[in-house]
Amino acid sequence: MAEQGKSMSQDARWIGVRMGLIGAVTASVIVAVIAPRFAGHAAALSFHPHAPDLDKIAQASLVIRIHLFSALTALMIGAALMMRVKGTAAHKLLGWTWVLAMGATAVSSLFIRVVNPGHFSFIHLLSGWVIVGLPGAVYAIKRGMVAAHRRAMTGMFVGGLLLAGLFTFIPGRLMWAVFFG
Repeated sequence: MAEQGKSMSQDARWIGVRMGLIGAVTASVIVAVIAPRFAGHAAALSFHPHAPDLDKIAQASLVIRIHLFSALTALMIGAALMMRVKGTAAHKLLGWTWVLAMGATAVSSLFIRVVNPGHFSFIHLLSGWVIVGLPGAVYAIKRGMVAAHRRAMTGMFVGGLLLAGLFTFIPGRLMWAVFFG
């Protein structure tokens, strides 16, 4: 360990990678189980991989574009944070930026009701979890509870970004149309 515990051991890095892989596999299984529900949408299920059709994003509502931008920002910053040394000034600055991006992603998702038109869907449970968990994780680190902070932030990264992100690739959803439709 470096001075003041700011270094991260190789074991801790692999825990983050392992958690990410477990989350991705879990999300893939969930998507595979849920996808048949959308089997009635024959046009949406036509699978033709191609270069991303960014026009579909440009034609999406403003709230969806805000949601996508903030989610991609949080994904990139979160990946960098997982691999970097913790506790540094850069970590704190990127961490606050990540908190803002995750907050914007979670709040904007409350206005997106495509899966269950006009109503919340099961995916919105992740949004509620993030809205409640972000202040809790910040509180934890401010009180010196590093392990609780790490667990909460890793959980939100895996569940709130990776898992929820994989749900966007269900046939009939926007990301499916952008990449495969």
